[in-house]
Amino acid sequence: MTTFLVVLIGWIFSLCLHEFSHAMVAYLGGDTSVREKGYLTFNPLKYTHPVYSLLLPILFLVMGGIGLPGGAVYIETWRLRGKGWESAVSLAGPLSNLILAILLAVILKFAPPSASGIWPGLGFLALLQISAVVLNLLPVPPFDGYGALAPFLNYELRVKIARAGTFITLGVFVILWNVAFVNDAFWSEVFWLGNLLHLPFDLVLQGFAQFRFWERLGGG
Repeated sequence: MTTFLVVLIGWIFSLCLHEFSHAMVAYLGGDTSVREKGYLTFNPLKYTHPVYSLLLPILFLVMGGIGLPGGAVYIETWRLRGKGWESAVSLAGPLSNLILAILLAVILKFAPPSASGIWPGLGFLALLQISAVVLNLLPVPPFDGYGALAPFLNYELRVKIARAGTFITLGVFVILWNVAFVNDAFWSEVFWLGNLLHLPFDLVLQGFAQFRFWERLGGG
């Protein structure tokens, strides 16, 4: 249960950090409305869609151990000082996840040889941050990778993509979960980045197993 709480609380914090990062860069880029909307805070209740920003990511976390990004805060892009700022706003979210993953990787270097307590949870939480980075950088809506490219696409194409946005999103997750080579490619990228950060994968796997405590209760 300790691991479950560490991961759950840590993941909620990372979601808040992700959304805060979008808002802060937007504020620096000229959209001062984010301050009035209350986005420059770590209070999850201030976000536009608490269901998309918190509940669904947590549900995906419990179901599959994947770092689903939250629904983005509402940015008044017309206030921003150019397309570069629009891209920067989108990229700020996954960058915050990457920074948090690096910070956790550094902290995990101090884990004792026979780590218990919070350490497995921190290991799994670090991997979740990396999965959020990889997923978020996909160049399709509603992910931030598409948000970074969208300002440079022509208007007609953006309208067509927006109309198909829901189907594209559903298609991504159906393919990710049901097409083996896509799933393998996704997790290969996640573990490659984990290796690059020298994550202790024994702790990561231990944390994943302990996080899903209900499977042990059910004899699974």
